[in-house]
Amino acid sequence: MAYNSSDQYDPQVTEQLAAHVKEILRLIGEDEGREGLQKTPERVAKALQFLTKGYAENGAQIIESALFEEDYKHMVVVKDIELFSMCEHHIMPFIGKAHVAYIPDGKITGLSKIARVVEAYARRLQVQERLTEQIRDCIQNSLHPLGVAVVIEAMHTCMSMRGVQKTNAVTTTSAFSGVFLKSARTRNEFLGLIK
Repeated sequence: MAYNSSDQYDPQVTEQLAAHVKEILRLIGEDEGREGLQKTPERVAKALQFLTKGYAENGAQIIESALFEEDYKHMVVVKDIELFSMCEHHIMPFIGKAHVAYIPDGKITGLSKIARVVEAYARRLQVQERLTEQIRDCIQNSLHPLGVAVVIEAMHTCMSMRGVQKTNAVTTTSAFSGVFLKSARTRNEFLGLIK
């Protein structure tokens, strides 16, 4: 584990990553010894550990750490959850928001746990499609609700800063389970609530 929840970096991992970053700087034609770049390898090494800290986090444990018996059978929606992730194809950020809903079946979880699950899966090298399904599956398998709905809207810098350079393009993905999959009415209610 390179990074833990108490903001501690593994010094050995930091040193190894920094050595590679220093070499990358040299290979792109930079003088890795110039003043402005002297501490860059270590900064990048720590940033990479932070941006991928989700590998050390367990979504199921996050949900299960705050389970409560509750006879509530209506939709619970947490929307506009900011997310920051890294595209696994180019190791460039994608930034957006997640909207998550579930319909309890005897148990609820703390609302912050939904946002923490989004964070745990977003802080990995990702594709948006898989991220959307991982969030859905984690909540479905840990909380066992009547259904889960997840919609993610994100801007990918790998598409806006390079390649086709389309700066206003937003990608939307969705994943549904249970009643959200079976009932168009329930799904449409969720989609209406997140507009």
